[in-house]
Amino acid sequence: MRAREFLERYGPWALVTGASSGIGEQFARVLAETGLALVLVARRTERIEKLAEELRGSHGVAVEPLTLDLSEPDFLGPLVRACEGKDIGLVVSNAGIGAKGLYHEAQREQLTQVLDTNCRAPLLLAHAFVPALIERGRGGLLLTGSIEGFVGFPYSAAYAATKAFVTSFGEGVWGELREHGVDVLVLAPGATDTEILPKSGFDPQDMAGLMSPETVARLALRRLGRGPVYVPGILNRTFVGFLSLLPRRLAVVVAGRGMRAALEKARASG
Repeated sequence: MRAREFLERYGPWALVTGASSGIGEQFARVLAETGLALVLVARRTERIEKLAEELRGSHGVAVEPLTLDLSEPDFLGPLVRACEGKDIGLVVSNAGIGAKGLYHEAQREQLTQVLDTNCRAPLLLAHAFVPALIERGRGGLLLTGSIEGFVGFPYSAAYAATKAFVTSFGEGVWGELREHGVDVLVLAPGATDTEILPKSGFDPQDMAGLMSPETVARLALRRLGRGPVYVPGILNRTFVGFLSLLPRRLAVVVAGRGMRAALEKARASG
């Protein structure tokens, strides 16, 4: 889709959550490059304001930063108010939190944050903005999932479960909104070169099929309109396809072995 067509279908405003780094930041950059005005949401004020200033200067688009933690119970009110009076044509629900390691050793507060950010937030965001998209008769909803959402992942059980929720939810909403001209896409990336990897103890150089967040964002935006689910990268698609061919029990074992090996390697190198 050409930039002008993209702007007409998904503009004039886009909302991007988790926009201060990684894939979310790249979504913001690509959308600003295309000419969309932006509402950018993230927890880190300094980063989001710096990005907003940069995009205004380099692309001449309106950019409004909003500091919010989507794991907080009252996040939706301030977010909706920030979007009042703006014709939001694209909602990118990208904010997410990871949780690696043995499930029973995780802190309860961490698990609650993972659940609220990865599941509750996209559920409420879609509910708040989809009616206006239906009324427009065009637009899009993009949800960031993960290849971990296709099967249970031992040593990443909570995170994988939340991404399974995102995948199922996105597929269902895609089926409902097709007749209204609203495009829905679940982006299910694999290893992506973001700050989350080193924070989790992983060495990006050890990750098979590692992709840049810019590449992932650009590919996802090109796939809008061809949902419901998109896995970027041939190695990632091959892995997901391989797991789908295995008996479910064996697929979980294979996924767990891979995750455990990666975590043990990260601990050894750290």
